[in-house]
Amino acid sequence: MSDAAERDVAVVGCGPAGCAAAVFAARDGLDVAVFDRGRSSLARCAHLENYPGFPAGVDVGTLSDLFRAQAERAGCAVVDDLVESVERAAGDDGGPAGRPEADEPRFVVTPQEGEPVTARRVVAATRYDGEYLRGLDDDEAMFAVRDHGDETHEHFDREYADRDGTTPVDGLYVASPSDADRQAITAAGRGARVGKRVVADARIDDGWWPEAAAGVDWVRREAELDDEWAERDRWVEWFDAEHADGPVDPDSDRFARVREAAVDDARSSYVGADDEAVRAAAGQRALAERLDPDAIVDAHGPDALLDAMDDGAIAAHAAGDGSGPSAGDPASDGGDR
Repeated sequence: MSDAAERDVAVVGCGPAGCAAAVFAARDGLDVAVFDRGRSSLARCAHLENYPGFPAGVDVGTLSDLFRAQAERAGCAVVDDLVESVERAAGDDGGPAGRPEADEPRFVVTPQEGEPVTARRVVAATRYDGEYLRGLDDDEAMFAVRDHGDETHEHFDREYADRDGTTPVDGLYVASPSDADRQAITAAGRGARVGKRVVADARIDDGWWPEAAAGVDWVRREAELDDEWAERDRWVEWFDAEHADGPVDPDSDRFARVREAAVDDARSSYVGADDEAVRAAAGQRALAERLDPDAIVDAHGPDALLDAMDDGAIAAHAAGDGSGPSAGDPASDGGDR
Protein backbone atom coordinates (compact mmCIF):
# COMPACT_ATOMS: atom_id res chain seq x y z
CA MET A 1 0.00 0.00 0.00
CA SER A 2 2.98 2.34 -0.16
CA ASP A 3 1.68 3.63 -3.48
CA ALA A 4 -1.77 4.22 -1.99
CA ALA A 5 -0.80 6.21 1.09
CA GLU A 6 -2.61 9.30 -0.19
CA ARG A 7 -5.78 9.11 -2.27
CA ASP A 8 -8.50 11.43 -3.47
CA VAL A 9 -11.14 8.82 -2.61
CA ALA A 10 -11.22 5.69 -0.45
CA VAL A 11 -14.13 3.34 -1.11
CA VAL A 12 -14.93 0.76 1.55
CA GLY A 13 -16.44 -2.27 -0.20
CA CYS A 14 -16.35 -3.54 -3.80
CA GLY A 15 -19.83 -4.97 -4.19
CA PRO A 16 -22.25 -3.48 -6.74
CA ALA A 17 -22.51 -0.13 -4.93
CA GLY A 18 -18.83 0.26 -4.10
CA CYS A 19 -17.63 -0.80 -7.54
CA ALA A 20 -20.00 1.61 -9.30
CA ALA A 21 -18.98 4.54 -7.11
CA ALA A 22 -15.29 3.75 -7.53
CA VAL A 23 -15.48 3.38 -11.31
CA PHE A 24 -17.33 6.66 -11.81
CA ALA A 25 -14.81 8.49 -9.62
CA ALA A 26 -11.72 6.90 -11.19
CA ARG A 27 -12.87 7.44 -14.76
CA ASP A 28 -13.01 11.16 -14.06
CA GLY A 29 -9.36 11.11 -13.05
CA LEU A 30 -9.65 10.84 -9.28
CA ASP A 31 -7.11 8.70 -7.45
CA VAL A 32 -9.17 5.91 -5.86
CA ALA A 33 -8.40 3.07 -3.45
CA VAL A 34 -11.03 0.36 -2.96
CA PHE A 35 -10.90 -1.86 0.12
CA ASP A 36 -12.34 -5.28 -0.68
CA ARG A 37 -12.23 -8.22 1.68
CA GLY A 38 -14.85 -10.12 -0.30
CA ARG A 39 -17.54 -9.75 2.36
CA SER A 40 -20.13 -8.19 0.07
CA SER A 41 -23.66 -9.34 0.83
CA LEU A 42 -23.71 -10.47 -2.80
CA ALA A 43 -21.63 -13.45 -1.68
CA ARG A 44 -24.66 -14.81 0.19
CA CYS A 45 -26.50 -15.38 -3.09
CA ALA A 46 -26.36 -18.78 -4.78
CA HIS A 47 -26.97 -17.37 -8.27
CA LEU A 48 -27.96 -13.92 -9.51
CA GLU A 49 -30.78 -14.13 -12.05
CA ASN A 50 -32.14 -10.58 -12.31
CA TYR A 51 -29.01 -8.56 -13.12
CA PRO A 52 -29.35 -7.10 -16.65
CA GLY A 53 -26.95 -8.37 -19.27
CA PHE A 54 -26.85 -12.00 -18.14
CA PRO A 55 -29.80 -13.82 -19.81
CA ALA A 56 -29.15 -17.09 -17.93
CA GLY A 57 -28.04 -15.35 -14.76
CA VAL A 58 -24.51 -15.22 -13.43
CA ASP A 59 -22.73 -16.87 -10.53
CA VAL A 60 -21.72 -14.37 -7.87
CA GLY A 61 -18.06 -15.35 -8.01
CA THR A 62 -17.83 -14.40 -11.68
CA LEU A 63 -19.75 -11.16 -11.15
CA SER A 64 -17.55 -10.20 -8.20
CA ASP A 65 -14.43 -10.89 -10.28
CA LEU A 66 -15.85 -8.67 -13.02
CA PHE A 67 -16.54 -5.89 -10.52
CA ARG A 68 -12.96 -6.02 -9.31
CA ALA A 69 -11.51 -6.18 -12.82
CA GLN A 70 -13.57 -3.18 -13.89
CA ALA A 71 -12.45 -1.14 -10.90
CA GLU A 72 -8.81 -1.98 -11.64
CA ARG A 73 -9.20 -1.19 -15.35
CA ALA A 74 -10.67 2.20 -14.44
CA GLY A 75 -7.50 2.94 -12.48
CA CYS A 76 -8.50 2.04 -8.92
CA ALA A 77 -6.09 0.38 -6.50
CA VAL A 78 -8.03 -2.58 -5.12
CA VAL A 79 -6.79 -3.55 -1.66
CA ASP A 80 -7.49 -6.94 -0.08
CA ASP A 81 -8.07 -5.67 3.42
CA LEU A 82 -10.83 -4.97 5.91
CA VAL A 83 -11.27 -1.39 7.12
CA GLU A 84 -11.29 -1.11 10.90
CA SER A 85 -11.72 2.64 11.31
CA VAL A 86 -12.18 5.93 9.50
CA GLU A 87 -11.05 8.94 11.52
CA ARG A 88 -10.68 12.62 10.90
CA ALA A 89 -7.28 13.73 9.68
CA ALA A 90 -5.32 16.11 11.89
CA GLY A 91 -6.72 19.63 11.66
CA ASP A 92 -10.09 18.60 10.27
CA ASP A 93 -13.17 19.36 12.34
CA GLY A 94 -15.76 18.09 9.90
CA GLY A 95 -16.42 21.32 8.01
CA PRO A 96 -14.68 23.41 5.35
CA ALA A 97 -13.45 25.92 7.94
CA GLY A 98 -11.57 23.13 9.70
CA ARG A 99 -9.27 22.48 6.77
CA PRO A 100 -6.48 25.00 6.17
CA GLU A 101 -6.29 23.93 2.50
CA ALA A 102 -9.07 22.47 0.35
CA ASP A 103 -6.82 19.73 -1.01
CA GLU A 104 -5.66 18.39 2.36
CA PRO A 105 -6.90 14.96 3.51
CA ARG A 106 -10.06 14.88 5.57
CA PHE A 107 -9.77 11.27 6.71
CA VAL A 108 -7.39 8.56 7.81
CA VAL A 109 -8.56 5.09 6.78
CA THR A 110 -7.00 2.31 8.87
CA PRO A 111 -7.28 -1.26 7.55
CA GLN A 112 -6.92 -4.43 9.55
CA GLU A 113 -3.51 -5.43 8.19
CA GLY A 114 -2.03 -2.76 5.91
CA GLU A 115 -0.83 0.77 6.49
CA PRO A 116 -3.30 3.65 7.05
CA VAL A 117 -4.39 5.61 4.00
CA THR A 118 -5.30 9.28 3.90
CA ALA A 119 -8.15 10.40 1.68
CA ARG A 120 -10.00 13.59 0.88
CA ARG A 121 -13.25 11.64 0.52
CA VAL A 122 -14.55 8.33 1.83
CA VAL A 123 -17.40 6.28 0.37
CA ALA A 124 -18.91 3.73 2.76
CA ALA A 125 -20.29 0.93 0.59
CA THR A 126 -20.65 -2.04 2.92
CA ARG A 127 -23.66 -3.70 4.45
CA TYR A 128 -21.95 -4.69 7.66
CA ASP A 129 -22.49 -2.71 10.84
CA GLY A 130 -20.70 0.55 10.08
CA GLU A 131 -18.76 0.48 13.34
CA TYR A 132 -15.71 1.71 11.46
CA LEU A 133 -17.48 5.09 11.05
CA ARG A 134 -18.00 5.75 14.75
CA GLY A 135 -16.62 9.06 15.95
CA LEU A 136 -17.13 10.92 12.68
CA ASP A 137 -20.49 12.25 13.87
CA ASP A 138 -22.69 11.99 16.94
CA ASP A 139 -23.60 8.34 17.41
CA GLU A 140 -27.24 9.32 17.90
CA ALA A 141 -27.23 10.84 14.42
CA MET A 142 -25.40 8.00 12.71
CA PHE A 143 -26.84 4.97 14.53
CA ALA A 144 -30.42 4.00 15.20
CA VAL A 145 -31.49 2.13 18.34
CA ARG A 146 -33.99 -0.65 17.82
CA ASP A 147 -35.69 -2.99 20.22
CA HIS A 148 -35.52 -6.73 19.61
CA GLY A 149 -37.64 -8.38 22.27
CA ASP A 150 -36.08 -7.59 25.62
CA GLU A 151 -32.86 -6.32 24.07
CA THR A 152 -31.89 -3.11 22.32
CA HIS A 153 -29.40 -2.96 19.47
CA GLU A 154 -27.70 -0.15 17.60
CA HIS A 155 -27.60 -0.32 13.81
CA PHE A 156 -26.14 2.06 11.30
CA ASP A 157 -29.01 4.25 10.16
CA ARG A 158 -29.58 3.49 6.48
CA GLU A 159 -31.36 6.84 6.14
CA TYR A 160 -28.38 8.78 7.52
CA ALA A 161 -27.23 9.82 4.03
CA ASP A 162 -29.14 11.83 1.46
CA ARG A 163 -30.24 10.26 -1.82
CA ASP A 164 -26.95 11.21 -3.50
CA GLY A 165 -24.90 9.73 -0.66
CA THR A 166 -23.89 13.00 1.00
CA THR A 167 -23.92 13.13 4.79
CA PRO A 168 -23.61 15.78 7.51
CA VAL A 169 -19.88 14.96 7.58
CA ASP A 170 -18.05 16.88 4.87
CA GLY A 171 -16.38 14.40 2.51
CA LEU A 172 -18.17 11.29 3.81
CA TYR A 173 -20.61 9.54 1.47
CA VAL A 174 -22.71 6.45 2.05
CA ALA A 175 -23.44 4.16 -0.88
CA SER A 176 -24.57 1.24 1.29
CA PRO A 177 -27.94 0.00 0.13
CA SER A 178 -30.92 1.30 2.04
CA ASP A 179 -34.02 -0.81 2.62
CA ALA A 180 -35.09 0.14 -0.92
CA ASP A 181 -31.79 -0.97 -2.50
CA ARG A 182 -31.45 -4.59 -1.48
CA GLN A 183 -31.24 -5.90 -5.03
CA ALA A 184 -27.83 -5.91 -6.70
CA ILE A 185 -28.98 -3.76 -9.60
CA THR A 186 -30.51 -1.06 -7.37
CA ALA A 187 -27.40 -1.11 -5.20
CA ALA A 188 -25.28 -0.51 -8.31
CA GLY A 189 -27.55 2.37 -9.28
CA ARG A 190 -27.12 3.96 -5.87
CA GLY A 191 -23.35 3.55 -6.12
CA ALA A 192 -23.33 5.25 -9.53
CA ARG A 193 -25.35 8.15 -8.15
CA VAL A 194 -22.91 8.53 -5.26
CA GLY A 195 -19.93 8.30 -7.62
CA LYS A 196 -21.32 11.13 -9.73
CA ARG A 197 -21.80 13.24 -6.59
CA VAL A 198 -18.19 12.59 -5.56
CA VAL A 199 -16.98 13.70 -9.00
CA ALA A 200 -19.11 16.85 -8.90
CA ASP A 201 -17.88 17.77 -5.41
CA ALA A 202 -14.24 17.21 -6.42
CA ARG A 203 -14.75 19.52 -9.38
CA ILE A 204 -16.36 22.15 -7.16
CA ASP A 205 -13.33 21.99 -4.86
CA ASP A 206 -11.25 22.63 -7.97
CA GLY A 207 -13.13 25.81 -8.83
CA TRP A 208 -16.06 24.52 -10.87
CA TRP A 209 -19.53 25.76 -10.00
CA PRO A 210 -22.39 23.28 -9.41
CA GLU A 211 -24.11 23.71 -12.79
CA ALA A 212 -20.85 23.09 -14.64
CA ALA A 213 -19.68 20.29 -12.34
CA ALA A 214 -22.66 18.02 -12.94
CA GLY A 215 -21.42 16.01 -15.91
CA VAL A 216 -22.23 12.65 -17.49
CA ASP A 217 -20.06 9.62 -18.18
CA TRP A 218 -20.69 8.12 -21.59
CA VAL A 219 -19.01 7.03 -24.81
CA ARG A 220 -20.71 8.14 -28.02
CA ARG A 221 -20.08 7.67 -31.72
CA GLU A 222 -18.07 10.40 -33.40
CA ALA A 223 -20.30 9.97 -36.46
CA GLU A 224 -23.17 11.51 -34.48
CA LEU A 225 -21.42 14.88 -34.61
CA ASP A 226 -22.30 16.98 -37.63
CA ASP A 227 -19.78 19.35 -39.20
CA GLU A 228 -20.74 22.15 -36.84
CA TRP A 229 -20.16 20.18 -33.63
CA ALA A 230 -16.95 18.65 -34.97
CA GLU A 231 -15.29 22.02 -34.37
CA ARG A 232 -14.05 22.98 -30.91
CA ASP A 233 -15.25 26.56 -31.31
CA ARG A 234 -18.86 25.31 -31.41
CA TRP A 235 -18.40 23.61 -28.04
CA VAL A 236 -16.94 26.79 -26.58
CA GLU A 237 -19.94 28.76 -27.82
CA TRP A 238 -22.27 26.19 -26.28
CA PHE A 239 -20.55 26.37 -22.90
CA ASP A 240 -20.57 30.19 -22.92
CA ALA A 241 -24.29 30.24 -23.69
CA GLU A 242 -25.10 27.63 -21.02
CA HIS A 243 -23.25 29.49 -18.26
CA ALA A 244 -23.48 33.14 -19.28
CA ASP A 245 -25.82 33.88 -16.37
CA GLY A 246 -24.04 31.61 -13.90
CA PRO A 247 -22.29 32.54 -10.66
CA VAL A 248 -18.86 33.04 -12.27
CA ASP A 249 -17.78 36.01 -14.39
CA PRO A 250 -17.47 34.79 -18.03
CA ASP A 251 -14.45 37.05 -18.47
CA SER A 252 -12.56 35.62 -15.50
CA ASP A 253 -9.59 33.25 -15.60
CA ARG A 254 -11.58 30.80 -13.50
CA PHE A 255 -14.37 30.64 -16.09
CA ALA A 256 -11.85 30.11 -18.91
CA ARG A 257 -10.08 27.32 -17.02
CA VAL A 258 -13.28 25.44 -16.23
CA ARG A 259 -14.57 25.92 -19.77
CA GLU A 260 -11.36 24.44 -21.17
CA ALA A 261 -11.65 21.37 -18.95
CA ALA A 262 -15.40 20.92 -19.57
CA VAL A 263 -15.06 21.17 -23.34
CA ASP A 264 -12.13 18.73 -23.36
CA ASP A 265 -14.18 16.30 -21.27
CA ALA A 266 -17.25 16.54 -23.51
CA ARG A 267 -15.33 16.14 -26.77
CA SER A 268 -13.26 13.19 -25.51
CA SER A 269 -16.43 11.18 -24.94
CA TYR A 270 -16.88 10.76 -28.73
CA VAL A 271 -14.92 7.96 -30.41
CA GLY A 272 -14.36 6.96 -34.02
CA ALA A 273 -15.42 3.71 -35.65
CA ASP A 274 -11.99 2.11 -35.31
CA ASP A 275 -11.79 2.97 -31.62
CA GLU A 276 -15.33 1.67 -31.11
CA ALA A 277 -14.39 -1.67 -32.69
CA VAL A 278 -11.23 -1.95 -30.58
CA ARG A 279 -13.18 -1.29 -27.39
CA ALA A 280 -15.82 -3.83 -28.38
CA ALA A 281 -13.13 -6.47 -28.91
CA ALA A 282 -11.51 -5.64 -25.58
CA GLY A 283 -14.87 -5.94 -23.84
CA GLN A 284 -15.56 -9.32 -25.43
CA ARG A 285 -12.13 -10.59 -24.43
CA ALA A 286 -12.57 -9.42 -20.84
CA LEU A 287 -15.77 -11.49 -20.65
CA ALA A 288 -14.17 -14.48 -22.34
CA GLU A 289 -11.33 -14.48 -19.82
CA ARG A 290 -13.87 -15.11 -17.05
CA LEU A 291 -15.32 -18.22 -18.70
CA ASP A 292 -14.75 -21.55 -17.01
CA PRO A 293 -14.47 -24.03 -19.93
CA ASP A 294 -14.30 -27.05 -17.62
CA ALA A 295 -17.55 -26.13 -15.87
CA ILE A 296 -19.29 -25.52 -19.21
CA VAL A 297 -18.12 -28.84 -20.63
CA ASP A 298 -19.04 -30.74 -17.47
CA ALA A 299 -22.55 -29.32 -17.52
CA HIS A 300 -23.32 -29.31 -21.24
CA GLY A 301 -20.95 -31.73 -22.94
CA PRO A 302 -17.63 -31.55 -24.82
CA ASP A 303 -19.02 -29.54 -27.75
CA ALA A 304 -20.80 -26.94 -25.66
CA LEU A 305 -18.36 -24.10 -26.37
CA LEU A 306 -18.30 -24.79 -30.09
CA ASP A 307 -22.09 -25.01 -30.21
CA ALA A 308 -22.33 -21.57 -28.59
CA MET A 309 -20.01 -19.95 -31.15
CA ASP A 310 -20.94 -18.66 -34.57
CA ASP A 311 -19.99 -21.13 -37.31
CA GLY A 312 -18.52 -18.35 -39.43
CA ALA A 313 -16.27 -17.22 -36.59
CA ILE A 314 -15.03 -20.79 -36.07
CA ALA A 315 -14.29 -21.18 -39.79
CA ALA A 316 -12.45 -17.84 -39.92
CA HIS A 317 -10.36 -18.78 -36.91
CA ALA A 318 -9.52 -22.19 -38.36
CA ALA A 319 -8.47 -20.52 -41.63
CA GLY A 320 -6.26 -18.08 -39.76
CA ASP A 321 -8.29 -15.05 -40.84
CA GLY A 322 -7.06 -12.21 -38.66
CA SER A 323 -9.48 -9.61 -40.00
CA GLY A 324 -11.01 -7.15 -37.60
CA PRO A 325 -9.58 -5.67 -34.41
CA SER A 326 -7.54 -8.09 -32.36
CA ALA A 327 -8.32 -8.37 -28.66
CA GLY A 328 -4.72 -9.44 -28.20
CA ASP A 329 -3.34 -6.25 -29.70
CA PRO A 330 -1.99 -3.80 -27.11
CA ALA A 331 -4.22 -1.15 -28.67
CA SER A 332 -7.27 -3.26 -27.85
CA ASP A 333 -7.23 -1.86 -24.36
CA GLY A 334 -9.03 1.14 -25.79
CA GLY A 335 -9.63 3.93 -23.36
CA ASP A 336 -11.20 4.30 -19.97
CA ARG A 337 -14.15 6.36 -21.04
